[in-house]
Amino acid sequence: MQTLAHFADGGPGPWILLFPLIWAAVVIGGIALLRRSVWRGRRGPRRPAADDNSPITVLGHRFAAGEIDEDEYWRRLSVLDERFGPTGKGGAA
Repeated sequence: MQTLAHFADGGPGPWILLFPLIWAAVVIGGIALLRRSVWRGRRGPRRPAADDNSPITVLGHRFAAGEIDEDEYWRRLSVLDERFGPTGKGGAA
């Protein structure tokens, strides 16, 4: 440690102690960048498969595709909410 303090004698000086911190910051930054861009795309969306086939989801897809109009969508959605909403799973609440 004495050689680092006496940088006038030809030693590297106390700044040499910052290089490991700089390299650690570069490695951590690279891993963070990979996690946010490349590795995230491999996982894909996290949606349950059963949710895609629910009647409410199918109704929403039909409305988005233009197969049914807005009045029919809201009318059918109110009926489906009574049956398949968050409180009941088949008519009996």
